[in-house]
Amino acid sequence: MTRPLQGTLDLLILRAVSLGPLHGYGIIQRIHQMSGEMLEVEQGSLYPALYRIEQRGWVSAKWGLNETGRRAKFYSITRSGRKQLEAEEENWDRLVLAIARVRQAT
Repeated sequence: MTRPLQGTLDLLILRAVSLGPLHGYGIIQRIHQMSGEMLEVEQGSLYPALYRIEQRGWVSAKWGLNETGRRAKFYSITRSGRKQLEAEEENWDRLVLAIARVRQAT
């Protein structure tokens, strides 16, 4: 299991909630599933990131009931969050391309 690189957690969270509203543990599970079970996000990293991106207006939160009937905060991506996700994905794609070029340089 691998933890996400520093600076990628916002991208992963936004991608996870772009598919539909999720509570915190659901976000952790979705990232784990979407990564082919290769990435593991710890709660101690997730919740400060969720708070930060909620303050930036990239996600909104509403209280609801989870699968077991317990009260949980569900996060949804906002219009601003979709724009941020697009920007983060473009930046990530450029970084991956740059690293690949460096690795291939002789």
